[in-house]
Amino acid sequence: MRLGNQAMGALMMALQKSLLEQSDIVPMLQEMDFQIDPSDSSKTHLMVTNPPVVELNSITLTEAAEDLDTELDA
Repeated sequence: MRLGNQAMGALMMALQKSLLEQSDIVPMLQEMDFQIDPSDSSKTHLMVTNPPVVELNSITLTEAAEDLDTELDA
């Protein structure tokens, strides 16, 4: 059994979320539900049915784009 691309992405999102929130990643990993990816014909890849959600309430896309423009101009 291996992690499919979706499961790998879910693990990376859990890592990013724990870093952003400065929290322990272990509880998020323990809550993840894995199943065999139905789109995998060889039935050897796992997927996560409840991936973590990362919210960035303090940043809007407009602000991020303006900051990026400022950095590029410097």
